[in-house]
Amino acid sequence: MLMVSDAFAQGLFGGGPAASGSPNPNMTFLLQIAQFLPIIAIFYLLLIRPQQQQAKKLKAMLAALKNGDKVVTSGGLMGTIARLDEQKVVLRVADDVKMEFLKSAIVSVVTEGPQK
Repeated sequence: MLMVSDAFAQGLFGGGPAASGSPNPNMTFLLQIAQFLPIIAIFYLLLIRPQQQQAKKLKAMLAALKNGDKVVTSGGLMGTIARLDEQKVVLRVADDVKMEFLKSAIVSVVTEGPQK
């Protein structure tokens, strides 16, 4: 095994005579790397970037919360914000029922449209 790695190192770093017509090992390595660049770009454009944008919108929505907003939690519970803290939110879910949640559990603000 040691002899194989020595032979590879000699060919890679020009330590031995190259056979006529054989491709440059450095160029072969660069071509192999270049094949992965489009795959990485596709993953970035289709998966990573949209997720970053969605996280940015969620962070902005959580920062804009105020008392009286109607919200939905990650568990599907709907309520009105009664008290707001840096980490916690108290939601009024019925007339005399208040529940405390982490602020990160809120997934959306409900905007009521016109009723028909």
